[in-house]
Amino acid sequence: MAMGRIHSWESMGLVDGPGIRTVIFLQGCRLRCRYCHNPDTWELCGGGTLESPEETVNRLMRFKPYYGADGGVTFSGGEPLLQKEFLTEALALCKSRRIHTCLDTAGVGCGGYGEILKNTDLVLLDVKHYTPEGYQAVTSRSMDAYEEFLDAVQSMEVPLWLRHVVVPGLTDGEDHLAGLAEYVKGIRNVKRVELLPYHVLGVPKYRAMGIPYPLEGVPPMESGALVKWQERMNCGLKNG
Repeated sequence: MAMGRIHSWESMGLVDGPGIRTVIFLQGCRLRCRYCHNPDTWELCGGGTLESPEETVNRLMRFKPYYGADGGVTFSGGEPLLQKEFLTEALALCKSRRIHTCLDTAGVGCGGYGEILKNTDLVLLDVKHYTPEGYQAVTSRSMDAYEEFLDAVQSMEVPLWLRHVVVPGLTDGEDHLAGLAEYVKGIRNVKRVELLPYHVLGVPKYRAMGIPYPLEGVPPMESGALVKWQERMNCGLKNG
């Protein structure tokens, strides 16, 4: 049985998938996004607590009465795909107990995603950037692993919600958002696009950890600035 390293839980999440959800944040991430607000999740073996898939799903069952018709569990991070064996077993147990499953991911894991995706009802995919150069600038990594995961999701026809963090001077501007809108049109089975305004809530974590914050001085973005683009990108989608 694979053990999972859990960073934290959120028992009544309302923004990480449909309905009321339990959000489980797993340790570990290979990306180093310039706007990351959870640097305390980067190290796979640092912090967190160890749990078996059975222990995790037994805890989820306590919250199941609150899920209703739409809610369920969202596995997030960090990057949940890095804990492949644990995630595979936990998702299978969730499906056997009729818990709706959602995966909140940047798509950069260990490959071989078939066993994970066959028990995933919805993928929340974090689109860091839509060009290789832009992706490298945001994450300090190649786009190849992300594209491998997206190909697997498309192949298995798992519904997608796409998310994109809009950062002043990095991933904003009319030209950038127009390019993103065109990129989204080429992805199948997209049910929703969420444009997330940049915030600075994670900055104190950098200070507490003694590491420099890459976007020091960049102001947070007003959510109202994205309303028209949000509507444009969702126009014509079959929501689910």
